[in-house]
Amino acid sequence: MYKNVLNQYTPVLFLFFVGFSTQKAKAQLSLSGQLRSRGELRDGYGTLEPINNKDAAFISQRTRIIFNYRSSKLVFHTSVQDVRLWGQDASTTTITDGNRLEVHEAWAELILSNKRDSAFKISPFDYFGIRVGRQELVYDDERLLGNLDWTQQARRHDAIVFKALQSGWQFDLGAAFNQNTDAINYNGTYYTPANVAATVKDSKGNLANTPTGLIPLVNSSGVSAKNGSPAFANPPGTNAATQDYKAMQYLYVAKKFNKTKISGLFLTDQFGKYVLDSVKNVSGTDVGYVYGRRFNQPGVNTRFTAGILANPVFGSNDEWLGTAGYYYQGGRNRDGASLSAHTYTLSLTYKPGNIGYTAGWDYLSGNNSFSSSATDHRFDPLYGTPHKFWGYMDYFYAVSGAPTGGLSNPYLKVKYSASRLSVELANHYFNLAQEQKDNTGQPVSKYLGTEFDLTTGYKLNKFTNVDLGLSYMAATASMEYAKNITPGAARLSPVWAYLQLNIKPEFLNK
Repeated sequence: MYKNVLNQYTPVLFLFFVGFSTQKAKAQLSLSGQLRSRGELRDGYGTLEPINNKDAAFISQRTRIIFNYRSSKLVFHTSVQDVRLWGQDASTTTITDGNRLEVHEAWAELILSNKRDSAFKISPFDYFGIRVGRQELVYDDERLLGNLDWTQQARRHDAIVFKALQSGWQFDLGAAFNQNTDAINYNGTYYTPANVAATVKDSKGNLANTPTGLIPLVNSSGVSAKNGSPAFANPPGTNAATQDYKAMQYLYVAKKFNKTKISGLFLTDQFGKYVLDSVKNVSGTDVGYVYGRRFNQPGVNTRFTAGILANPVFGSNDEWLGTAGYYYQGGRNRDGASLSAHTYTLSLTYKPGNIGYTAGWDYLSGNNSFSSSATDHRFDPLYGTPHKFWGYMDYFYAVSGAPTGGLSNPYLKVKYSASRLSVELANHYFNLAQEQKDNTGQPVSKYLGTEFDLTTGYKLNKFTNVDLGLSYMAATASMEYAKNITPGAARLSPVWAYLQLNIKPEFLNK
């Protein structure tokens, strides 16, 4: 395995160094790496564990090589990563085992104006550049746009971003457009918005090739299902819910007034329309069907999100830090239903020394199951980093998506920070934002449970960090309803723990 990885890295690194040797001394080049191994013990991570299930343990690893070149007129950045579980591949591999090496980032930023650089004789803007390619989109606290770095695979977008700075203002205008194929005879620009497995089980349980352009729906046993709360056979992942976007556009504006930063975001994303479809599969004497969503319809469902975020800093020694934000979401959701949702966040941190105290409240609207409204009120936190906000066990807006009733989350945090050591204890008090009813039509309690997260980090040396985390949740029966679990079928005291070694050496920095 490692020989194959090295063989793929070698020509890339060779080109990097050849290019560097021919550049002027003024250019800057850096070559760094990352090896992040994380062992986890899961006994209810992401969702409640069924009573008879046993806990799980594994070790995952991310390996990255990061190259960055900067000159007066160009920034060129690539990040190549390999993500896998320890033991995921056999000890002796063949070329048929597949390849998990991928390009995480590969972008270039053309600098067209920079008043701070004498290489530009005329600069109409303080700074203006165009970044094109595969890139992370990270803004503010990563609530709506973030790199999701906690996951080993992280998140990136294939996009173009126009970046401008003028008189203290920041303006970023970005756009993305997704497609599956460049086949010559492909009809239209229809997009299958998920990573679909090559095979799926039909309604009779027989293995079948996944029909082209279809995202299969399966029941809890993994068999293709037409009804009965079907789920996707291979959903897109965190924050993408049932499908990735077909296209996206956004405008980000920010400015710092004294010590208070205020930023605004307006984002639209479009999702392909679909129809429910089935494909017959004949296996011996069995005739089964593969049910799913076929994304071959004209037009898109357009959603927009707009809002503002303020981060004031005040006090004689800047010991008080605040956060206040509000975002509204409208248009159409991924499935084409009318959408009207919102979220707001408030927090205050007092940090007079090494110890900081934070109190906050996040509210994300949801649907009231007693209401007959056809409008969707569930707020979707877009493409952010939910692991940072709603509990490290990722029960909400991460592994298993948004709860129907939304979320109300008051929280408290205490954090100690020193030069090498940090320790944080966080408490989240989870509630549904809207009323929900159980299987008998009676209202369930809004209180979902309380989560405690204890995390520590130690800087072993300038390129190595060791992190340890332990999380426990005291859940209620309402959490089963929120997670679509049969009442009484799950344990209500899940735990999760991890130990992580993060090594980030600088091979070259000139």
